[in-house]
Amino acid sequence: MRTMENEKLRVTVSDHGAELCSIYDKEEEREAVWTADPAFWNRHAPVLFPFVGKVNGGYYTHKGVRYPMGQHGFARDKEFECLENTESKTVHRLVSDENTKAVYPFDFALVITQELQDRTLKVTWQVENTGDDILYFSIGGHPAFLVPGQYEITFNQGLENHEEDQLTYCLIDPETAGVDFANPRTLKPENGRISYNRHIFDQDALIFDECQIERVGIEADGKKLVTLTCQGFPSVGIWSKPKTDAPFVCLEPWIGRCDNVGFDGELKEKYCEQHLEPGKVFLASYTITVGE
Repeated sequence: MRTMENEKLRVTVSDHGAELCSIYDKEEEREAVWTADPAFWNRHAPVLFPFVGKVNGGYYTHKGVRYPMGQHGFARDKEFECLENTESKTVHRLVSDENTKAVYPFDFALVITQELQDRTLKVTWQVENTGDDILYFSIGGHPAFLVPGQYEITFNQGLENHEEDQLTYCLIDPETAGVDFANPRTLKPENGRISYNRHIFDQDALIFDECQIERVGIEADGKKLVTLTCQGFPSVGIWSKPKTDAPFVCLEPWIGRCDNVGFDGELKEKYCEQHLEPGKVFLASYTITVGE
């Protein structure tokens, strides 16, 4: 475990998956990140790369060749090299090798930087194409946060040019695990927020596309518990374990996502798939703020 710490927060990050494992609020004496209790879900905040979600049928196609790929890609289950660890900054790197290329035929270097300032943790993803062909990928966050028995989810609080009185989202089709994009649903927050109820996640994640959500938070008893800001990200997923009273909720910023129902095209045709030319670098970042 790698630790960062200031007078307000203590953060721990694992070399395994470069996964954020803890944000402890010293002033409130509370943990913000889900504890990975396997009775509900055994992860904290995995990095999703080079895929977000599942691919249709468990395979994707690149240049006419089918490759098997599990949910959310492989980065979350790899050991990263720690390049730097100070009180305010931790840097991890994962590079392609023979094992990754057997299922994902691309050369890449993924660098994940996590920086602590005051009450905010900034997470930056850097993807470098180290090969000779165009690199296709998706990348996303899956941070889970502890919640009390009753809480509210807030949308775009404090951001301009957002319409919060109506949002459109899609669900996951239970038979194919694809996004049921043909049957969008409507969510109508009151004053930019909705209250948790036990059935909100009965049909799995709520998926918001088209940059509708660039800030999403959790509040309880009138207090901000956590705020995630991901301006410019095309999709956000909100998830907790279906049909349970699991004491966590995931706020997931995505660049690219799982396949639409029935998708059978090439990798480069996936929804919001990223294209990176040889030698080029992709950068994106989001922030997690704990408390007020």
